[in-house]
Amino acid sequence: MPTAPTPAVATAPTAPVVAPPPPHRTPASAWVLLLILASIWGTSFILMKKGLVVFSALELGATRVSVAALLLLPFALKHLNKVDRSHFKWLILSGVVGTLVPAFLFAYAETQLASGLAGVLNALTAVFTLVVGALFFGQQLTGLRVAGIALGLVGTVVLMLLGGSGGDATPTGEGNAWYGLYIVLATLGYGVSVNVIKHRFHGIPSVAVTGLLLLFIGGPALAFLLVGTEFVHKLATVPGAWTAFGYIALLATMSTAVAMVLFNKLIQSSTALFAASNTYLVPVVALGWGLLDGESFNLWHLLGMGIILLSVFIINRAR
Repeated sequence: MPTAPTPAVATAPTAPVVAPPPPHRTPASAWVLLLILASIWGTSFILMKKGLVVFSALELGATRVSVAALLLLPFALKHLNKVDRSHFKWLILSGVVGTLVPAFLFAYAETQLASGLAGVLNALTAVFTLVVGALFFGQQLTGLRVAGIALGLVGTVVLMLLGGSGGDATPTGEGNAWYGLYIVLATLGYGVSVNVIKHRFHGIPSVAVTGLLLLFIGGPALAFLLVGTEFVHKLATVPGAWTAFGYIALLATMSTAVAMVLFNKLIQSSTALFAASNTYLVPVVALGWGLLDGESFNLWHLLGMGIILLSVFIINRAR
């Protein structure tokens, strides 16, 4: 699921902010950002797996959001009074459904799902970006794109019913392919967030969007981490806890804080669907890390991944 000079922040708009027409040609800088993001996010699944060796899914999710929010806190405070308050509800919505909830859902999924398989299912982001865009933001939904959506769901079923779940390759040593449904829900949240950022925050620097988004969700996440979990106790007493925390901190820094800034910038400089198409490459990187960590990869995995990526290709190319 990680620059050009930053434009000035618009203040107190008198009319709702709407997205400009999509660019006729995707700039080269957008392709560079796409490759960087795919590399960062493709690595995030193995980092979650390593963090889950010691910490629970709740602890991992809360730590990931808290660390990312603290890292971008200076940027959030800098822009807090420069962004019109009418944007706050959209920042909170995007933060909750596109960052906070997915952080927990992916962590839960990887307790019984191989990291490589989680990376493949993450490709559904492009599918739900189109679905949400068509339902709420006027995105054109053609017959071919509907076929692409259906194909993506078929690929998901193939992976969960026939591809296996990982078993011994998971932190718990157990496997349950139905945990992939957590990732399906997370990618639905990503689809909502991508569209909100694209259509509501044009002209606002990506670091401001990301910093403020994390500011609104980071406080509750940090409070829950310190008061509602055994995070501090584990850090002080459990062998290997600091190493596991290091993996989560790297995950928060690169895959949440840095990658979100880059992704929001990519959304603003291209189209929502182009930005979501980083999921072409994320599964390849995720599977590569999984194989290096001893995870199995069978023909059903390959078939399911191929079907999902074909669906993403159809969705992005269909007119």
